[in-house]
Amino acid sequence: MTKMRTHTCGELSKNSVGQRVTLCGWADTVRDHGGVIFIDLRDRYGMTQAIFDPRDSQEAWDIAQAVRGEYVVCVEGTVEMRPADMANRKLATGEIEVRCNVIRVLNKSATPPFPLDEMQSQRVSEDLRLTYRYLYLRRKRMQDNLQMRHKVAMAIRTYLDQAGFTEVETPILTKSTPEGARDYLVPSRVVPGTFFALPQAPQQYKQLLMIAGTDRYFQVARCFRDEDLRADRQPEFTQIDMEMSFVTQDDIMAIVDGLVDAFMRASGHGAVQLPIPRMTYREAMDRFGSDKPDLRFGMELTSLNDIFEETGFKVFGKVVADGGVVKAINAKGLANVPIRVVEDWTELAKEAGLAGLAFIRVQEDGTWKSPIVKFFSEAEQAQLRKRLNIEVGDLILFAAHRAEIVNPFLGRLRLLAATMAGAIPEDKFVFTWVTEFPLFEVNDEGRLSSMHHPFTAPFPEDLEKLQTAPLEMRAQAYDIVLNGTELGGGSIRIHDSETQSKMFEALKFSREEISDRFGHLIRALSFGAPPHGGIALGFDRLMMLVTGSESIRDVIAFPKTQKAMDIMMNAPAKVDAKQLRDVYLSLNLPET
Repeated sequence: MTKMRTHTCGELSKNSVGQRVTLCGWADTVRDHGGVIFIDLRDRYGMTQAIFDPRDSQEAWDIAQAVRGEYVVCVEGTVEMRPADMANRKLATGEIEVRCNVIRVLNKSATPPFPLDEMQSQRVSEDLRLTYRYLYLRRKRMQDNLQMRHKVAMAIRTYLDQAGFTEVETPILTKSTPEGARDYLVPSRVVPGTFFALPQAPQQYKQLLMIAGTDRYFQVARCFRDEDLRADRQPEFTQIDMEMSFVTQDDIMAIVDGLVDAFMRASGHGAVQLPIPRMTYREAMDRFGSDKPDLRFGMELTSLNDIFEETGFKVFGKVVADGGVVKAINAKGLANVPIRVVEDWTELAKEAGLAGLAFIRVQEDGTWKSPIVKFFSEAEQAQLRKRLNIEVGDLILFAAHRAEIVNPFLGRLRLLAATMAGAIPEDKFVFTWVTEFPLFEVNDEGRLSSMHHPFTAPFPEDLEKLQTAPLEMRAQAYDIVLNGTELGGGSIRIHDSETQSKMFEALKFSREEISDRFGHLIRALSFGAPPHGGIALGFDRLMMLVTGSESIRDVIAFPKTQKAMDIMMNAPAKVDAKQLRDVYLSLNLPET
């Protein structure tokens, strides 16, 4: 049985010279140079130049001259060296070409709605690119992203298999439970008036697998959340889901450290220095103003409370006396930033709840230009200079208020200033663990809610605070962060039904809600559940970072728009009345 092709378009080299070959692919470009036709033939593996000379075959030349871009063709010919002055060093196949005397058009192509070359296709609207996604995926960068995704997924599976994990698929049709976002609901035809939900995560199933004795589970899991979208969110996404029995937080983090090293090697970025550093949530907020700190650059938040305890500058002094904080960042090299930028940052400060933004510009002669400097004593200036490492060209930015306002604001300002200063290296990957998150937070309704999820175990020594000081309780929870982006998070789980019930009660779930939504888990925990914990890593987000993409849409084959629509398939779409009747639904749409 003969093959349609003998080689791919990225396979041939000078070692192939003299061979008779058959190639198949898309016509990337077609050029007529003085009666000789050159076709750059492209497939997933690369590109090879094919030559058609009427002296070799008039019939092949006649066909070749009618070929247009994106035609699918099959060519046969002999591999030759290109003239030395015509070699293309940018291509792996750039030293050779194939002199052809046979060509078959396997399929013609309509004119594409946009150019498929790397540069021009980027200038096309995203809606058009998503409508013709199958064409946009032909681009080398997109093919490379899909290949990288495959390689990293394989490396993850191999590593976890060698570490004793079992891959288990969990249901897609499941029960609606409060996971932090709206569920996608699926009506049941068999049980009228009831609904399945698509899983936001396999959280309860993986805990049940631990109770079942699986010991080490993982899954490349599809998850669904009906929430507002942004660059690193999609309504359906993929996560690397893991759960382990008889483990501590340190055990889980050590496994993930090795996993991180495996996928960074697979993505071509080399080994990761292990163990990955750790910091507590409190330290992250104090130093970087964020629970997902970007550690590729400095510009840390610096506390100045001790300097301004007895200051003549009453604004700072009052904040310190009232138990607030005075902090600053040194935006190095930004002393000459335009005043409009400072004004924009001041507006952000006010939106964050601050009275304004104080600053000092350090001018070329070393003097400090600022309306607040006149209130500082020489001793205070000397202490500021030393603590903030103030030099010519620096811009010092101050914030004074309660810590929960100052830290996030300066954390945001830190990123804006570093971006403006060009201080964030793009080719650097810095991981960190963030640990000891608060167990609870207060939601918009003024009620306690879980910072992670209600199955997260508190530190045992903090349990006594559940009734008296729940906001002081720490969770045995941990996030892994890469370059200021949360890659994933996990926790040690509550493994006894009594503690789990107390947690639900603290969150003000009624007994009916607990029984209806979590009865199966409470019941399962009563049957000898082992201590267990796990983590989930956002696979799409990871691939976005390691490929240098701006959006996770660039690493997903068929993503949705920011309005959660698939405009290529025209979904979501209306269904006919019979389909609605089958699931006992009728529509009552608002008037438009």
